[in-house]
Amino acid sequence: MKEFREFALRGNVLDMAIGIIIGAAFGSVVNSLVKDILMPPIGFILGKVDFSNLFISLSGRYASLAEAQAAGAPTINYGLFINTVLNFFIVTAAVFFFIVRPINRIRRIKETASAAPTTKECPYCFSTIPLKATRCPYCTSHLEGETS
Repeated sequence: MKEFREFALRGNVLDMAIGIIIGAAFGSVVNSLVKDILMPPIGFILGKVDFSNLFISLSGRYASLAEAQAAGAPTINYGLFINTVLNFFIVTAAVFFFIVRPINRIRRIKETASAAPTTKECPYCFSTIPLKATRCPYCTSHLEGETS
């Protein structure tokens, strides 16, 4: 138990667990956004179509998807598929704009900061010396006023 507790309390495992919980909650919010906010106006614009009720019955004619499912008829629910695809694109866009872009921006800043030189070359003996050095430790030349 001690080893399991030690493993479970590591930062990566906790981060992953928190990410999964937030992801599940975010998925519910996006599902509601698509189903309750976005699809009704899109359906209205396209001729008062309810996307969640678009289906093809493989046996018989049914007035609604609920009626076909209650009868146990096999159906192809392409309206629900359209909703799911729209959910996917919204989640993908949100992850990209709110997670991937900021992380990439932070990484670029860190790369440019770490790319700054910390050493320079002595102009007299061509040895590598610290950037702030005013005297070369190899040839003892004075480097004041030198910049490279």
